[in-house]
Amino acid sequence: MENHSMATATPENKDSFATSGNADDKQSKAFVNDNEKGGIKTMPFILLNEICEKLAMVGFSKNMVNYLTQQLHMPLTKAANTVTNFNGTSSLTPLLGAFIADSYAGKFWTITVSTAIYLAGMIVLTLSAALPQLRPPPCAGDQVCQEANGSQTAVLYLSLLFAALGSGGIRPCVAAFGAEQFVEEDPTQPKKTWVFFNWYYFALGVSILLASTVLVYIQDNVGWSWGLGIPTLAMALSIIVFLIGYPLYRNLDPAGSPYTRVLQVSVAAFRKRKIPSISDPKFLYVNEELDASISTDGLLHHTKQLKFLDKAAIVTEEDSLKSSEKPNFWRLNTVHRVEELKSILRMLPIWAAGILFATSNAQQNTFSLQQANTMERHLTKSFVIPSASMSVFGMLSMLITIVLYDRLLVRVARRITGLERGINFLQRMAIGFFIAIIATMVAGFVEVKRKHAASASGLIDSPESTIPISVFWLVPQYSLHGIAEAFMVIGHLEFFYNQAPESMRSTATALFWTSISAGDYTSTLLVTLVHKYSDWLPNRNLNKGKLEYFYWLLTVLQALNIVYYLICAKFYTFKPLSHKTEHVEGVELTTQV
Repeated sequence: MENHSMATATPENKDSFATSGNADDKQSKAFVNDNEKGGIKTMPFILLNEICEKLAMVGFSKNMVNYLTQQLHMPLTKAANTVTNFNGTSSLTPLLGAFIADSYAGKFWTITVSTAIYLAGMIVLTLSAALPQLRPPPCAGDQVCQEANGSQTAVLYLSLLFAALGSGGIRPCVAAFGAEQFVEEDPTQPKKTWVFFNWYYFALGVSILLASTVLVYIQDNVGWSWGLGIPTLAMALSIIVFLIGYPLYRNLDPAGSPYTRVLQVSVAAFRKRKIPSISDPKFLYVNEELDASISTDGLLHHTKQLKFLDKAAIVTEEDSLKSSEKPNFWRLNTVHRVEELKSILRMLPIWAAGILFATSNAQQNTFSLQQANTMERHLTKSFVIPSASMSVFGMLSMLITIVLYDRLLVRVARRITGLERGINFLQRMAIGFFIAIIATMVAGFVEVKRKHAASASGLIDSPESTIPISVFWLVPQYSLHGIAEAFMVIGHLEFFYNQAPESMRSTATALFWTSISAGDYTSTLLVTLVHKYSDWLPNRNLNKGKLEYFYWLLTVLQALNIVYYLICAKFYTFKPLSHKTEHVEGVELTTQV
């Protein structure tokens, strides 16, 4: 591989940009051998691991409110906040998992160890459901239920902690690890990865569908020990299957801590804050050899935004730059490393726009589920739809939308836009945001309809009675949320993977999950404040509340959010890659923006 410097900063560092012929041969052989691995044959092993993780996670979280209120006898608002706090923590720990994967362990071993930790959490959780001494005694009728004591709650939280930690290593790595199995002819115009993300999320949807139907039915009608034991066994099987696929995987070595590089650029720019800026970026420090391990797709070239960070790449006399030595990164960084930080900072406004979407989505597992509990759920005289299974309509609409998007919408849009993917991920996200607004607005009107039926039947003061209104009135809000997810969530995930520096892709995928985490915590905050300062969200009798006002509050907040997002998307600068030329056995491969 030949490296051609974009620019030289000083005469002293010219030699530092050269690459030896021996290095060319080694890298060329590695490139050829690397292409023999990966590809579609690795997908069953990778996706099965993620499917089992989702079976375990969703198989519990979808029905967690019912478990906490009916088995542990928690008040409704406390149970709802426990659900969102757990989901939020599970979406926050990926930052730790991404750091370990990108810096030290690599994605394969991070996934393997994290799955084992998750399995430990599922075992503890299954035991807590199976052993009577780990939960309070049952109660019936108007009897005052005894809430779980401290030790019983501690066992629950311990299992949730293990699950959250394990999820932190699986979530940021599986998507990035799967995408890395495909070698793109042109990394700036990826054709395979966006298809992978569609089907990656489709596989997740199938697992969530199974969890929302089969597992929830078992939990409600057979028992929680079986309902949690089955996904525990599936998680154990996933470790074995994932390890079997090891010889087939493309395993990229970790390129060092991205957090350290970000900190080094920040410190170097701060230390040189009083130095005059350079108007011509050709005089900024560039070293292709030094950045080779973190720029296999190509070097990031200089952009005009966030110019104060460029000072980290200005060479001064104090830097004492010599051809045989690496620079002190706490004083001097390459343009590529500066642009890595710029890329992450440019992504943050788009990241923030996903928070309220996640907040809206979180209500499907809490208040929408409680709505379903009060409604007529009989399909036949003997078969009752579990309330947690109502999310199946969201999953079905999401899966159908993904298939239609991949097979129909992309082809139609491609003729109009000329883009290989039909529409870019920013446009895809905007569609999802808009549909989510409609979903929460519809949810408010359905709640008005539900309470009207309760009032007409004289059941306002009977929270345990079944209101004579079909649970299928909830289908529109679940389905609209599913369609919105197919557009926004997949677009969001693709955005982070595509726009992140290549050495930070696990970290970027973790950012995707942290937006969901922030959304769950925002939901907790909103529910707590609304419950404290209004009568909208009562603990025991939803019929006496004003849940529709809460849904419409979310609708207004999301309307403001989409305006914010459209402004951010309009001024967003896409990641710029410089020319990249590789020579492999006499064949020249050229990549450029």
